[in-house]
Amino acid sequence: MLENFRVFVNGGSETWHLEWSAPNPVLMLALGLVVGLVAYFLGCFNGAVIVSKYIFKDDIRAHGSGNAGLTNFHRTFGGGLTLVVILLDVVKAVLAVWFGQLAIWLVGWPGLDVLAKYWAGLFCLLGHMFPCMFGFRGGKGILSGGTIAIMIDWRIALVVWGGFLILAALTRYVSLGSCWAGVSFPFASWFVFRDPLILVLAVAIGGLIVWKHRGNIQRILKGEERKFSLHHKEKT
Repeated sequence: MLENFRVFVNGGSETWHLEWSAPNPVLMLALGLVVGLVAYFLGCFNGAVIVSKYIFKDDIRAHGSGNAGLTNFHRTFGGGLTLVVILLDVVKAVLAVWFGQLAIWLVGWPGLDVLAKYWAGLFCLLGHMFPCMFGFRGGKGILSGGTIAIMIDWRIALVVWGGFLILAALTRYVSLGSCWAGVSFPFASWFVFRDPLILVLAVAIGGLIVWKHRGNIQRILKGEERKFSLHHKEKT
């Protein structure tokens, strides 16, 4: 994954050989910092918080589970603005991953394209979960994380989204499907890419999602987790 190769021709003969050259470590570190910061700040634009605070003038984090996520927003406010929340959380993830890819291509390291997707995706999720502009209280990253999975590879997205939709539909526990997404993401990433560095980033992404759902897991085990209803809106 980290290898770049240059091709040389020996004079006018047909002899070809490959010479390995590693990316400049200083440039690579600087690029990683820039991509990470941009992706993080894009992630901070939490759709549920923005819509509830600046349109409804009523912070979603003061209602229901207190989570700044799509499920809690729908339960609390319902209505068509749920689509705006979805759009914001999807678009920011797309922009973060695209920025990571663009940065890699601009410096001439196309071989690091997949690594850039994971790196940007990780920091976008960190921004979504811990937004500096909203007191570091964000969402659990499922919608943005699912978008990142789609941007990385369709096979990974199929595993993550397929299991999520099946579990959520059968049990009506969105959190259970979300836990599947977090746990399955590293396994699917390893199956597709077989790269140790990619696996580390995938474990970090999946681990963050599972960790953010630790309360949901406890409530499921106690039989206290609330089930999702598409048409249900909580009374405030």
